[in-house]
Amino acid sequence: MARIIQGKQIAKALCDQVAREVKAFGHEHDIAPGLAVVLVGDDPASEVYVRQKVIECEKAGIRSEMHWLPEVTPEGELLERIARLNRDPQVHGILVQLPLPDQIDAVKVLDAIAPGKDVDGFHPVNVGRLSTGSDGLIPCTPLGCMILIDTVTDELRGKHAVVIGKSNIVGKPVALLLLERECTVTVTHIATQGLPEIVRRADVVVVAAGAPRLVRGDWIKPGAVVIDVGITRMRSPDGTTRLVGDCAADEMEHAAAVTPVPGGVGPMTIACLMNNTLKAARRSVDA
Repeated sequence: MARIIQGKQIAKALCDQVAREVKAFGHEHDIAPGLAVVLVGDDPASEVYVRQKVIECEKAGIRSEMHWLPEVTPEGELLERIARLNRDPQVHGILVQLPLPDQIDAVKVLDAIAPGKDVDGFHPVNVGRLSTGSDGLIPCTPLGCMILIDTVTDELRGKHAVVIGKSNIVGKPVALLLLERECTVTVTHIATQGLPEIVRRADVVVVAAGAPRLVRGDWIKPGAVVIDVGITRMRSPDGTTRLVGDCAADEMEHAAAVTPVPGGVGPMTIACLMNNTLKAARRSVDA
């Protein structure tokens, strides 16, 4: 029977550790790490994510401030808001909640965030540091994936890892992190031919395709570790809805370990955001 990787418990332990370190940081520097979260529009899912982040900030002792902007906000106004936050010494981390409305270029907005305050790890400077193995701010979900893998794997060196999905948010950065640990990494995507055969050779599978129940049980070799990043709300014939991942969870009993959906990768993303905010605050006082 596959071990269920309890993301909620692991995330709580990380948040508790961050809270202790935030308290020590405050005593030493007489300032709390500060996170500014910018939300444009009223997307219900984004509002839920933002509320969760604010709650975790409060628990960890991180000062959070919300910047709610209307759906019709011009791109220039958002860029000016980010410029002000970049100059604010009490703001150590800036997070712009995605997706953004159509009139705003998300790439331009993310590039405008000061690299040292880019707690999402999406700025080209942080992407470059990740690709060269230097010490930048690492994207939260990929970092969370690696922490979860480490709870069930003693040694990654020499393992074959398959990443399903090549997004800038998850697929590419998690592939780089696995490479840094000296895995042999195969990145697959929508145009990949023979995907099941590729996955069957993997010791570690990270699935971030956004395709519910894409990965079937007979794709996974016995003893593999499966990290399911996907989450989709699906409607059942009786009208009820449920959250499902990119893997057919009921077919994974022969894996060594799997993450549940929900309760696996999701909590780790927020915990790693708290950790990145503390890291950014420490760097700001050492600069």
